[in-house]
Amino acid sequence: MARKKLEPFDYLRRMLLKRRAGLADHRPVNHAPDDGDDPLESLDVRLRRMLDIVTRDLRNPKNMIFFVMYDIESNKVRRSVVKYLERMGCHRVQKSIFLADLPADTMARIQADLAEVQAMYDNQDSIMVVPLSLEQVKTMHIIGQRIDLDLIVKTRSTMFF
Repeated sequence: MARKKLEPFDYLRRMLLKRRAGLADHRPVNHAPDDGDDPLESLDVRLRRMLDIVTRDLRNPKNMIFFVMYDIESNKVRRSVVKYLERMGCHRVQKSIFLADLPADTMARIQADLAEVQAMYDNQDSIMVVPLSLEQVKTMHIIGQRIDLDLIVKTRSTMFF
């Protein structure tokens, strides 16, 4: 007997169901505390993904580059937002910062979905979606690591004699 394929829940419906079920952080006894986030990939991997966006030769002209930044208290809500952003094609730059190069309508959908999630809960959380120009991204500086972005982004000329 063939099983009927169920339609996948959209993100907002899934979050609404979680809200109805209760999103309080319940830990089993003797469970080791954590900050609720998956470990980050290495800085090199994150930088390569970020720089692929900046140095891509053929960018879709209808795409927008933007950051999504958040400060979310609930581990369950934060994990859900992280998974949602990754599914939508955003690249994690830091624990609470994602960078994306996606169509403008996708950015608008992300913004609307996250606004609805924010409105679902009584919280002090904040989520920001910040559009950027390619030139702004190319002028970024990384502080704290010895990485020469000028050579990677090819903004510095090198002459050999």
